Amino acid sequence: MSLYSETPSAALLPSGFADLLPGEAEAEARGIASVMEAFSRHGYQRVRPPLLEFETSLLGGSGESLAPQTFRLMDPNSHRMMALRPDMTTQIARIASIRLQDAPRPLRLSYSGSCIVVGTPGREADRQISQAGIELIGPDSAQADAEVIALGAKALAELGIEGVSFDLSMPALALGLIEGVIPEADREPLLHALDRKDASAVAELGGAIAGMLAVMLRAAGPADRALDLLASLDYPKDVAGHFERLAASVAAIRERSPDLRLTIDPVDFRGWRYHTGLCVTVFSTASREELGRGGRYLAGQEPACGLTLRPQALLRAAPVSASRPRCYVPVDLDAASLSGLHKAGYATVSALSHDEDAAAQARHLRCTHVWKDGAAQPL
Repeated sequence: MSLYSETPSAALLPSGFADLLPGEAEAEARGIASVMEAFSRHGYQRVRPPLLEFETSLLGGSGESLAPQTFRLMDPNSHRMMALRPDMTTQIARIASIRLQDAPRPLRLSYSGSCIVVGTPGREADRQISQAGIELIGPDSAQADAEVIALGAKALAELGIEGVSFDLSMPALALGLIEGVIPEADREPLLHALDRKDASAVAELGGAIAGMLAVMLRAAGPADRALDLLASLDYPKDVAGHFERLAASVAAIRERSPDLRLTIDPVDFRGWRYHTGLCVTVFSTASREELGRGGRYLAGQEPACGLTLRPQALLRAAPVSASRPRCYVPVDLDAASLSGLHKAGYATVSALSHDEDAAAQARHLRCTHVWKDGAAQPL
């Protein structure tokens, strides 16, 4: 009996993990290759961190916020605890600050690979996720923010994804107001109310800054309108800089990508665990799910800005690409003819013997063409 015979136990996979079958796996690989090529053309050099690291390394510093999402296991050799990466950004920060500490700045890095996340009850559909992204390490400027976002938009355009929008937030803007006025013990209910966009609860819990927070709630939407509303507020000196940086980043993005749709949500705090400045979430009218997210953070002690795209989500939003035609060819077809088929975009499926019905075998193997009379003939 085959070890992989089709029985319920052999077919069962853990929750959140799935096989990608022919067609699906190829589409994902092509999508990732397209995105990574766009990054490479703009000077972002590819690195490949390991899937597994020691827990103390992966979850140290800013990585500590990833601990609840992380699978752990023990190294049978060293008996030290190891962790499967739930996100690649902190690994890129480690590479930049240690392995590439002497490389010239700005440092532009790109990456792609799989991550494993624990997930939360009821949200375990994707526990193995693909990531592809870029990190711009060294400068802390609006122009650096704009470069990352504009390049992300170009990569999405190459996949043919329409209706793309980048939703910007600056968590430090509202958090700075709250931390300056609201006692620490009373902040959590207010943050929860802001997260729910509950204006009445914000008015009740916001104290002296309730009016400012109400304006921030109303500001969520198109970037220009949001900036106009936010500019009307009288910020404390230590908070005003966050608004100025948000406005400068929007201006820099507009300069690079005038037609890019930008929105702003001034009270979006969800998921920004280790970010220190501008944050961005990518959406498309072709999908209900996030296509990616990123923002400004510290790579060790250096300022950095990055964007992580989700290839699986991108492919669900992108137009379905045509399958590569498959041509069934004789076992002894000459190299020049094979090369010509490949250059013309065909995948070739070779016969394994001379005495077979080529057309019947081609149909059996789901080929679209068969080699006949010196050319690929459609079936």
